[in-house]
Amino acid sequence: MNSTDPTFLGCVSAVSGASVTVKLAASLASGLAIINGHTYRVGQVGSFVRIPQGYQDLYGVVSEVGATAVPANFAETSVDTGRWMKVELAGEAIGATFERGLSQHPNINDTVHIVTEADLRRIYGRGGDDQVAIGTLSSAENIVVRLSLDNLVTRHCAVLGSTGSGKSTTVASLLRSIVRPEAPAAGSPGARILLLDLHGEYSKALSDVARVFSATPQPGEEPLYVPFWALEAGELLNFVAGGLNDNQEIAFTDKIQELKAARLNASPLPGLDPQSLTVDSPVPFSLKHLWYELIDFETTTFTGPQRDQPAREHPGDANTLTPPRYTPHAMGAAGPFVNTAAKGIRRQLNLLRSRLLDRRFDFLLHPGPWEPDLNGAVAKDLDELLGQWLGHDRPVTILDLSGVPSTVLERLIGSILRIVYEALFWSREKTEGGILRPLLVVMEEAHRYLGPDTGDVASAIVKRIAKEGRKYGIGAMLVSQRPAEVDETVLSQCGTLIALRLSNPADRSRVKGALPDNLSGLMDLLPVLRTGEAIIAGEAARLPVRCRVTLPSETHLPRSADPAVTVAWATRRKAEGYDRVVASWRAQSTTAVAVVTNIQRQAVEPDAEGEK
Repeated sequence: MNSTDPTFLGCVSAVSGASVTVKLAASLASGLAIINGHTYRVGQVGSFVRIPQGYQDLYGVVSEVGATAVPANFAETSVDTGRWMKVELAGEAIGATFERGLSQHPNINDTVHIVTEADLRRIYGRGGDDQVAIGTLSSAENIVVRLSLDNLVTRHCAVLGSTGSGKSTTVASLLRSIVRPEAPAAGSPGARILLLDLHGEYSKALSDVARVFSATPQPGEEPLYVPFWALEAGELLNFVAGGLNDNQEIAFTDKIQELKAARLNASPLPGLDPQSLTVDSPVPFSLKHLWYELIDFETTTFTGPQRDQPAREHPGDANTLTPPRYTPHAMGAAGPFVNTAAKGIRRQLNLLRSRLLDRRFDFLLHPGPWEPDLNGAVAKDLDELLGQWLGHDRPVTILDLSGVPSTVLERLIGSILRIVYEALFWSREKTEGGILRPLLVVMEEAHRYLGPDTGDVASAIVKRIAKEGRKYGIGAMLVSQRPAEVDETVLSQCGTLIALRLSNPADRSRVKGALPDNLSGLMDLLPVLRTGEAIIAGEAARLPVRCRVTLPSETHLPRSADPAVTVAWATRRKAEGYDRVVASWRAQSTTAVAVVTNIQRQAVEPDAEGEK
């Protein structure tokens, strides 16, 4: 032991599992050390230390400093209880190669040293095809922090932080780091990322690397369609028909099965054997036809001696959702008579008709070229839908769900994820399947549909992705400001946690419980992190690290900035009516106008002298 070594901190006094207690050297008189012209802070929570072990070095993270780090048997006898430090071991280096995990533990009285810039480069400096640069170390901003792309995607990850902590900017920066559009070799041109954007924040940030689909498309965006017939029957009926008892549900599902079978008989679909057809098979059928057939059966009245002659006065029209009209039944023995075989689903059918007439749900119930006609024929099949979402020439797909009514949002998210997961799951051996071309699904505001008590279709499919997605090349990135409201099962499956500032004790507790490393001391820094600063731990990080995430350029920042209150209130309000406000409210569109202005534009011809 050389106490004159400027990197020397102290000696190991106790070892317990991956935790090491260090007695700081008496010669350590200052919180600063100058080594080779660089200044280092000594004994900072979150900083790294090195413990030499002959041909290899152990590396750890400082989790506690001071009296709380004193071993229990030293607490009463030690004179200076402040000169202690607790370290959580995280990895080891042999030569120039660093890896997580430990092959051996330190011994009592082994020396402990400051990790210098050379050591940090030994840990973080080695690049590679799977290494993605996301920022710099908070303690040494000239050291680039890299994450393993393979582990980030396949082992899942979570970005957690309170409102205003820089969460959206971090996600945008992380996705741009993965895609690397500015890289000389175009970064990852084959990347496949699906981003569920609940607030319309990312279209500006990723416009150059993404295609945007929106339920309320703006210029440059494409309309978002989710064919209802690709959903499971139970999910669809729960939305369009409300609560159903067993007999009522059978009435609906039997008719759906009948319509799908008729469609399949009229035109076979590749890969589907008519004998294996189920009510959940993704086969087109008409909801209007379903409604018409069932309402006709429910409202039929009969006349005649055998009570078998329909008393129809008007046939109605399925296309316009006009119900057939029958002579009302009479109370006496002369008829007309009610249909005694009716299933009692008239109220549910009225709700189905109401849903079909509600323009807010057109993206789901009237999905453009994917809407079947009365015979179940469609202009486009699911292959073109998946091609639009996952097969275009840009690495990122943004599904802007900001214009989706909240009543259907969770169900829609679950439907989108189920369509994508089922397609990639069953095509896992194909070149466009998940194994040969993996997919990363980024889920914003995850706490809204992944709560422990939600029990909806979105929660069920995300749990399935979290548990099984790694095997089939489908990775998940959860983004949430309330980790305490995210189902613990899903969060525990996230191998990498990127934790930004968190003030709520319940949120911090959930993050600590989900961490794969014993870093409770490091997690205590969460309330004091700066905006855009994160603690990263888990599978993708070489060591648990406090990182300053690189900010995107001004033109690629997400639309999540706080309103400039001082600037806005410093300007005297101009008198303006609220007709445009009401017009947008009624239209459920931010670009609606109260007065349509038709401007006639004409080309200006140059005169004889060449002037306009």
